[in-house]
Amino acid sequence: MKNSSKKIFSGKNNKDSQKNSDYGYYLKNTNRSEKNERFLNKSAKNKNVENLNKNEKYHKFSSSKRRKPISKPNTEFPNNNSESHQVFNNKRNFDDWIWGKHSVYETLISERAINRIWCTSEIFSSDKFYILLKDIKSRGVLIEEVSWNRLSQLTYGASHQGVALQLACSKTIPLEQLINFSKHNCANPIILALDGITDPHNVGAIIRSAEAFDCKGIIIPQRRSAGLTGTVAKVAAGALEHLNVSRVVNLNRALDELKKNGFLVVGLSGDGQLSISNFLEKAPLVVIVGSEDKGISLITQKKCDYLLSIPLKGKTSSLNASVAAAISLFQLTSK
Repeated sequence: MKNSSKKIFSGKNNKDSQKNSDYGYYLKNTNRSEKNERFLNKSAKNKNVENLNKNEKYHKFSSSKRRKPISKPNTEFPNNNSESHQVFNNKRNFDDWIWGKHSVYETLISERAINRIWCTSEIFSSDKFYILLKDIKSRGVLIEEVSWNRLSQLTYGASHQGVALQLACSKTIPLEQLINFSKHNCANPIILALDGITDPHNVGAIIRSAEAFDCKGIIIPQRRSAGLTGTVAKVAAGALEHLNVSRVVNLNRALDELKKNGFLVVGLSGDGQLSISNFLEKAPLVVIVGSEDKGISLITQKKCDYLLSIPLKGKTSSLNASVAAAISLFQLTSK
């Protein structure tokens, strides 16, 4: 590259020097306009040579840069969006995870509180796990059958042997037990039911408000809902230790069971025709709180005896789910 570029420049310099001598010869026999024109032509050509030099240097620099990329110093702070940062966060959240056949089996027979289980179809259908997993699933624990590769992704390549689980921060109780407990020494108990609230911060805040306003329990569906994870317990700020939680396989079947036991089912909805301040019924209540974006599902709305709205006076059209739950509980318990 260097030798070829020198030849190119030497050729051009010879031509330029020859033209300069011609220029001196003709300068004596031309008028002022010709002299100005040739002077401009000469300066333009010289500029072209300078630009060529600059371009040649740039190409040399860029080619050498491609061959030897500049390495970043080790002292650079990691970006929050970097892959290493995400891996660190996920590994930090593995404190409540258990994987491996023997470890998971011992956890299951010890009857510890479990939030979620992931397993392959071979594990679920095996003689050792089938009956045990089926019984746990009937108690509201979410069990997902996934592929081996998917489980490896979830555990970041750990030796999972086809099964992994996440522990819960608190034990749940059956729905029957929650109904009996809520009616004990309380004429008109209030139970909260969550429909489609997947944000653990919202679930934790709702649990905190429910305990503060003396709710007798919370119902969480198996699917489309955050479980009792460490984040939920942290946001609940200790309230989870004083509040009964029942995790049900199907929310609508649970509402039917509550109706049979004398509960009125009340749903919070922005489209509710009755303001919560005008609701004067005295009876055991189940208050359903839906997600912020979708609200209560249409199937669950059909199970409601009343759809109540919270009157808003500002331009904001909706409230956060945990805020709506707190306002409703205050309104219903202050009558």
